[in-house]
Amino acid sequence: MKKFNHEKLKAFVKAIFLSINATEVNAEICADHLVTAELRGIPSHGLIRILDYVRLYREGRLNPNPRLEILYETPSTATINGDKGCGLVVGKEAMEIAINKAKTAGTGWVAVNNSNHFGIAGYHAMMALEHDMIGLTFTNANPSVAPTFSLERLLGTNPIAMAAPTKLQPPYVADFSTSTVPRGKVVIAMRAGQKIPYGFIQTKDGSPTNDPNEVLDGGCLLPLGSDRVHSSHKGYCLGGIVDILSGVLSGANFGLWVPPIASYQSVRDDMPGVGTGHFFGAMRIDAFGPADNFKEMMDKWIATFRNSKTVEGEEKVIVPGDPERELTEIRKVEGIPVREVIIEDICKLAIELGVDHECINNK
Repeated sequence: MKKFNHEKLKAFVKAIFLSINATEVNAEICADHLVTAELRGIPSHGLIRILDYVRLYREGRLNPNPRLEILYETPSTATINGDKGCGLVVGKEAMEIAINKAKTAGTGWVAVNNSNHFGIAGYHAMMALEHDMIGLTFTNANPSVAPTFSLERLLGTNPIAMAAPTKLQPPYVADFSTSTVPRGKVVIAMRAGQKIPYGFIQTKDGSPTNDPNEVLDGGCLLPLGSDRVHSSHKGYCLGGIVDILSGVLSGANFGLWVPPIASYQSVRDDMPGVGTGHFFGAMRIDAFGPADNFKEMMDKWIATFRNSKTVEGEEKVIVPGDPERELTEIRKVEGIPVREVIIEDICKLAIELGVDHECINNK
């Protein structure tokens, strides 16, 4: 894999979004989000998504410059129509609305419909940290996951993220899909010609497999836990919670009706809602007690876990957010590694769009 400077990569990604008529501000938001995903070691939501966004734009399904409309509102809540927007842009603006509501009401909750894929959930949750708030973000996604005992794709990977501020320790940042693995990781393995661990997906007849290509032949991703013996019903429940908050509550689509991010997949004509849905929460710490007390207690909470005794062969207990933060610092210095097949794809796209791709040319 070739490595790239994150700032040069960000400038290239920004140019891609400018080429599909995104404003300067929105192109910057999209570029920062996707490169942040790469820095944090989440390539399934990084550069590989550029092709999806451009294809959706070309089909008229993604608006690079959405104008959000508030449909319902109270001092602490809002339901918003995302105007078919790029979810990277919609998510940032919606989270800002939740934060502003929390500033006056103590907490802010925003449900969004008519949006698209919004990137890594943690990006939006972390926006709350600089305001001494806890951030919570959820999104549903197109169906790729089979609930426990099902042969059908009825849920998306439906991620959950929470970010909590601290005083001296790095912030707590949990960001995870409610499936065993994000679909993007399966796609990356597929493109690289690699096998995947058993427990990630099942075949169309429900059998375990390590072949990522099975998802192209009716196979499904599995909920957290993989199977009933290992508590897949809990992952199924978590995915359902996200789907209800993001889709049912917001008026977006849910379950098997969430529109696909892959442009080659058809959009159903019996959709009960509008677009993809998200749910954002911001909670002001001092709405529950002194902020310093909470942050000091968070420091103690994190230190207790990090300093606990470990099993043989392990250096430390990992606190959510540690691996991503540490990897970000390394990649800012050493560069972001990108698979050759991804480089080839985005180079071809750049040529189509007339965007200078010299900074990522693999030749």
